[in-house]
Amino acid sequence: MTVEKTSVLVLDCAEPMELAEFYAGLLDAEIRIGSDPDFVEIVGNDGVRLAIRRDHGYAPPSWPRPEDSQQAHLRILVGREDIDEAEREAIGLGARPVDTGDSNSGPRDVRVYGDPAGHSFSLAVYPLPQG
Repeated sequence: MTVEKTSVLVLDCAEPMELAEFYAGLLDAEIRIGSDPDFVEIVGNDGVRLAIRRDHGYAPPSWPRPEDSQQAHLRILVGREDIDEAEREAIGLGARPVDTGDSNSGPRDVRVYGDPAGHSFSLAVYPLPQG
């Protein structure tokens, strides 16, 4: 017997609805609220799933760290022709650019931000299928 499985990445924060609204806007996704007000799910195109959970003792991550340790982060893929518009959209929704030290060297195919709760994410150029 095969057990059907799926996965969802869960981000902790102090205010789940605020962060859910940020990511729903950024990913053009739907917010789903269940019976637990401290857990909000976001479902987007192509089956993208993300959840936001309230942590009453939440403290934002400290990234990037001086010793360059990599934490988990979201990488949102966009077409090369859309990267500038995606950046304007992210910032308009409340993202904060993160200076990684190499942001001005060469083409900016990967751009790093902090979301409103301090989690890191990036916009990255990806050759999306034409259609």
